[in-house]
Amino acid sequence: MKKIPMRTCVVTREKLPKKELIRIVKTDEDIIIDESGKVNGHGCYLKKDESVIKMAQSKKILNRILETEVPDCLFEELLNKLK
Repeated sequence: MKKIPMRTCVVTREKLPKKELIRIVKTDEDIIIDESGKVNGHGCYLKKDESVIKMAQSKKILNRILETEVPDCLFEELLNKLK
């Protein structure tokens, strides 16, 4: 049986399988959504849930974790990917 990689959502603090989360990465140049899960840089995970993404935006959780200002367009892009 293959081991399922578990990661923690930075908003809900739930441990979930990697496939149920979205990875956000701070690279040298920009903050991006990492769909492959292999981009180099400081990353964090968000649960694939509209309310979780909106909470991360309103409480500025990603700003604290990534130690930079996260643009609102990133959150809009995340919400569009869920639909």
